[in-house]
Amino acid sequence: MALPPINPTSWTFAETYVAEDEVLEAARARADEVGVAPLGSGAGAALRFLAAALEARAVVEIGTGTGVSGLWLLRGMRPDGVLTTVDVEAEHQRLAKESFKEDGIAPQRVRTIAGAALDVLPRLTDGHYDLVFADGDKREYGAYLDEALRLLRPGGVVAFDNALWHDRVADPAQRDDDTVAIRELVQRVNTTEGLVPALLPVGDGLLVAKKEWTPASE
Repeated sequence: MALPPINPTSWTFAETYVAEDEVLEAARARADEVGVAPLGSGAGAALRFLAAALEARAVVEIGTGTGVSGLWLLRGMRPDGVLTTVDVEAEHQRLAKESFKEDGIAPQRVRTIAGAALDVLPRLTDGHYDLVFADGDKREYGAYLDEALRLLRPGGVVAFDNALWHDRVADPAQRDDDTVAIRELVQRVNTTEGLVPALLPVGDGLLVAKKEWTPASE
């Protein structure tokens, strides 16, 4: 028996269950100023939980923005963990550094790399990372998955924001390039051997998948 859809009141309650503080609010204000759309607070709380559950020491972020998602990730990571965050906009990364500084995060805990993700990711170390979070060019999501599977250690997790893409992914009539790319990613993650997937209805949708310790066929 199918459950009835969650009502807006309950959704809002869940989305704001973990409240954001002044540092995150300031990071969101910076995002508004430069036209960046950061992930929602519910997705941020989910990322923090994942980083904490993994006891993440090394995390890759695709799409720095003004530091909203980075703050959530860093707050869940180990105290000695390092976030490697990639963005094509150096100005956005400058604003993100302000957010990290306001949160008292030591500079050595964040490695910012300005550049296109598909130019930067191949230079990172295979099997070194606990968590890869992608919130970049939606048409490149499939390529990000390829890189994430290489970068993650066994037991690591990949996460993609905007997995529901403003309710367009679930609507087969929507055929724009971004929607099709995300829809194909969602289907691929669900059928890829060696991944344990889940699609979380937080924010605009958070697609997560664990890289199994051994291939499912073994």
